[in-house]
Amino acid sequence: MLKKAVNRATELGIKHLVVASNTGKTALELYKEAKSAQLHIVCVTHHVGFLGSGIDEMKKEMREKLAALNIDVYTSTHLMAGIDRAVRKQFGGLYPAEIVANTLRMFSQGVKVGVEIAVMSLDAGLIPYGEDVIAIGGTNRGADSAIVVRPAHSSEFFKTEIKEIIAKPLN
Repeated sequence: MLKKAVNRATELGIKHLVVASNTGKTALELYKEAKSAQLHIVCVTHHVGFLGSGIDEMKKEMREKLAALNIDVYTSTHLMAGIDRAVRKQFGGLYPAEIVANTLRMFSQGVKVGVEIAVMSLDAGLIPYGEDVIAIGGTNRGADSAIVVRPAHSSEFFKTEIKEIIAKPLN
């Protein structure tokens, strides 16, 4: 699937790949596939504390290794979690960001993650505004979905355009 994403980026002239990778392993696999194509890679991780208070899933050594390969690593609160998730956990109910997330999950968890990390990367200034990127996400561990997406900033989220689903799981 990573090779398909890199090939599609090359075909479309897309220069930026955004990949979800909590440990860095998927980002390294993508780098190996994309190395000869000279594509810019942004790796988006779970926020610190996702697994438990103060826990960072990506080791310092892996962050250094990715940085040495010119892979930008971005760790932040997830676009579709944050305060809405805290309110749901505390008081119950369903909130707008979770409705959007669940709607995107109708395609696949990886498609939802792809949209989320593309918008997060745009908001962080790690990818250019107004350009298509390829975003790669998955379910639990590993990548299983890739999309061509033109993200909008989170404040204009509904201007985000999913242009193509390159790959996603059957179920």
